[in-house]
Amino acid sequence: MYIVHSVVTIPEEKADEVIGLYQNRSKLVDEADGFISFKLLQNRRKSGELTVQMEWETEQDYLKWVTSDDFKRIHDLEKKYPDKELANTKAMVHQYKVVAW
Repeated sequence: MYIVHSVVTIPEEKADEVIGLYQNRSKLVDEADGFISFKLLQNRRKSGELTVQMEWETEQDYLKWVTSDDFKRIHDLEKKYPDKELANTKAMVHQYKVVAW
């Protein structure tokens, strides 16, 4: 199994807006080969810190997704979001190979 965390820090007053966007996400990734699950996590102590957690069968499945046309389409839409501060938010991406459970 392969897990990817994409961590963003946004102004706390915009957290609910961003959470709403993810609650209504396109779900295109859900159809990708090897996709297992998607979760949006909110830091208990820093409400402006959000983490997208995705689980994949393999690293290759994840890499296939991030080079797909659907991935590019979704992320191009994010760049066009009307709130320029949110549109320009950069995520810190952490990738993990599950080695025990």
